[in-house]
Amino acid sequence: MEQLPGFIDPDKPSHVCRLRKAVYGLKQAPRAWYLELKNFLTSIGFHNSLADTSLFVLLHGNQFVNLLVYVDDILVTSNTTAGIERVLSLLAERFSIKDPEDLNYFLGLEAHRTPKGLHLSQRKYILDVLHRYDMQNSKPVATPMATSPKLSLRSGTPLPDPSVYHKLVGSLQYLAFTRLDISYAVNRLSQFMHQPTDEHFKAAKRVLRYLVGTTTHIIFVAAKNSLNLHAFSDADWAGDTNAYIVYLGSHPISWSAKKQTGVARSSTEAEYRVVAYVSAEITWVCNLLSELGITLAKTPVVYCDNVGATFLCANPVFHSRMKHIALDYHFIRGQIQRGAFRVAHVHTKDQLADALTKPLNRARFIELRDKIGGSRSTPS
Repeated sequence: MEQLPGFIDPDKPSHVCRLRKAVYGLKQAPRAWYLELKNFLTSIGFHNSLADTSLFVLLHGNQFVNLLVYVDDILVTSNTTAGIERVLSLLAERFSIKDPEDLNYFLGLEAHRTPKGLHLSQRKYILDVLHRYDMQNSKPVATPMATSPKLSLRSGTPLPDPSVYHKLVGSLQYLAFTRLDISYAVNRLSQFMHQPTDEHFKAAKRVLRYLVGTTTHIIFVAAKNSLNLHAFSDADWAGDTNAYIVYLGSHPISWSAKKQTGVARSSTEAEYRVVAYVSAEITWVCNLLSELGITLAKTPVVYCDNVGATFLCANPVFHSRMKHIALDYHFIRGQIQRGAFRVAHVHTKDQLADALTKPLNRARFIELRDKIGGSRSTPS
């Protein structure tokens, strides 16, 4: 820091002014702003969520107010209009805020509310990405990634400017927040960020061609929905991919498609590891729902299409062939014994997470995509 021109003290030229509040743009400014906002919200009765520090919850009898913060963008929801108006008026007394408006666009996510429920999409974001890479008039394809040939680190010629590939894959990663049908493709493309080639770039552009024909695909959250938490977990042992989808009722609320972090010696071990991953995610979701004042009607269920992994989760006997598995994966047995959730077998044809672990042919991909719930059109 340097003293401003005209404020230098001749007797103390090395001294600077002490700031009584953070300067916008400094590294500590977001932290200072968050602490200021947090202290104010807690002073008016809000509780800072332990599961998500950007969430603040106010419960008063049958009334609740939830406030979600992203820097200076704030989303306020409540089961009563009076609750929202009261919180907004208190915020306006303490901070300078813009005129509040109904939720329709938040951090690139479009929200359309209807009497039947809420439609979430990123249509405008998709069109911006397509226009940026001049792909808006390209020929659509039915799947985001071809089943063959399989991408590898040495396939193709290295790109002269890798930054173009980096920006495209980064844009697709943000798009995967509402488009779980491209999660597997984005996961594969992200594995070549350090040395992308022309073949990798062609595969990334294929995802854009898929988005050309599916710009109106959305996630629909119905107003009337059961509070049953369940998840589908799957692993592609040969493809080194773990994936899961967590549902609240009939709506997907969390999903992941990642490369396996360790080497599995069998398909049973690979499936067992991913069940451990999704159990940790379910535990986090349960904690979040508990802080929101939501009680689950039934015990959460994890559906796995591997019989060996299903039995291994519930079997208290430590199998000799599984001694090499790290202890942190075996915490799932304790969760099951406490009744936190249970693991059930599901047929491979009904394994929805299969769409996130490997490239599929057109018929199978469309079948799973429709079951997942991403084929509805944006309301007019």
